[in-house]
Amino acid sequence: MSLRVAVADDAVLFREGLARLLADAGFAVTATVGTAGELLAHVGAERPDVAVVDIRMPPSHTTEGLEAARTLRSRYPEIGVLVLSAHVETAYALQMVESGATGAGYLLKERVTDVDELTAAVRRVAAGGLVVDPSVVAALVGRLRVQNPLDALSERERDVLTVMAEGRSNQAIGDRLYLSPKTVEAYVRAVFTKLGLHQAADDNRRVLAVLAFLRG
Repeated sequence: MSLRVAVADDAVLFREGLARLLADAGFAVTATVGTAGELLAHVGAERPDVAVVDIRMPPSHTTEGLEAARTLRSRYPEIGVLVLSAHVETAYALQMVESGATGAGYLLKERVTDVDELTAAVRRVAAGGLVVDPSVVAALVGRLRVQNPLDALSERERDVLTVMAEGRSNQAIGDRLYLSPKTVEAYVRAVFTKLGLHQAADDNRRVLAVLAFLRG
């Protein structure tokens, strides 16, 4: 059965184009709406698997979409929420993946042009996973303070951490960095050891631990 997705964005051409991409990729688009209120009403009535929402929505075009995403995650934790943004806004991204979060994501709108990345993100949040845009992760890693424990990481360990924090599996990290599975496992263990974080089988907790550390 196809995953059911609702799309909310006040720009008609963008939301209809996004809906078309999703439909062509095999998703069932349940609605395309232009306001946060319409999205909340639709999700309450139809219960799609995922809601894709722009971070800035009418009337003020500030954080209405983000607030709607929070409301959806609170009311319907079983529904995945993918927030789209035109710019890298690390504070909002971190709020979306706060401790204990599941089925949530933050993606730049420019990623929508990569259909494989978009569809993978939708499926990941639908399955209860986390999605963090690579640009956000890069901004967080680059915002290091003096005497930050991250300074203890080697350049390669930092590369692995960056990809890991996007929610990627060890296999995906290896594919991205051209490393063997055993080498990736060694780097991952080293990263967690140096950061004092406990490695867990659950990928969500792994990403949350990394992001929580970067947030601090």
